[in-house]
Amino acid sequence: MTRTTGTSTWLDLSITDTDTAKAFYGGLFGWEFEDLGESFNHYHLIRNGGALVGGLMNVSGMTCPTGDPLPPEWGVYLAVDDADARTARATAAGGTGIVPPDAISDSGRMSVVLDATGAPIGLWQAGTLEGYEFTGRPGSPVWFELMTHKYDEAAAFYTEVFDAQLVPMEEEMSGPDFRYATNGPGESASWGLCDATGMMPEDATGWRVYLGVQSSDAAIARVKELGGTVLDGPTPSPFGTIATIADPEGATFQISAMGEAAHEG
Repeated sequence: MTRTTGTSTWLDLSITDTDTAKAFYGGLFGWEFEDLGESFNHYHLIRNGGALVGGLMNVSGMTCPTGDPLPPEWGVYLAVDDADARTARATAAGGTGIVPPDAISDSGRMSVVLDATGAPIGLWQAGTLEGYEFTGRPGSPVWFELMTHKYDEAAAFYTEVFDAQLVPMEEEMSGPDFRYATNGPGESASWGLCDATGMMPEDATGWRVYLGVQSSDAAIARVKELGGTVLDGPTPSPFGTIATIADPEGATFQISAMGEAAHEG
């Protein structure tokens, strides 16, 4: 393992129509998809210009612990040194196990838990597969964040379970009534934690994935052409123009045109 425990390291797309998902994301980002075959339940690796982005899994017929069908959604995984020990630590810290630790051939060992706020988060102990490749190019993951109404509980959980080093954003950037922290300072930060109280309903909170685009206008036009929906934005920010997108099955993600960063003054 070369990535520090708590670093964002993988993302999974759960869908029920593989062909529709491949057409949408391939058309939007130019992604390539590698079917790992029947022994891996046709799990697909996603690549962007050859660089690993994440995975795609068809969850048709699969159910949540409550018995409801698994929804189409993006899932985030954080790197850990020991999936079994960290999963046990997660339950001791108020989390709930969803998928118990399991080896994925020699690629690594994974589990999924609900954190202390009820948000799902994956744990990945790398074997031969370290995780997605940090390229920063359009079509690649560029940021992750947890939106929550239970900021203090989330901060305590991720600090205890994932050794998070939470650094509050400077008040002049966030405002006195807005709390945001990053896991690590400055350019070493790997994800953010945001107090979403008053910003969005609690049932809309959870982990969010940001994918880079060259042009927000061109990407939004392409989303609509491919059958997706723009749920929010585009919104200028110091980190690029951001919009919230739903794919044709309803899985949501953010796009970020980092080259369009809005500068104050």
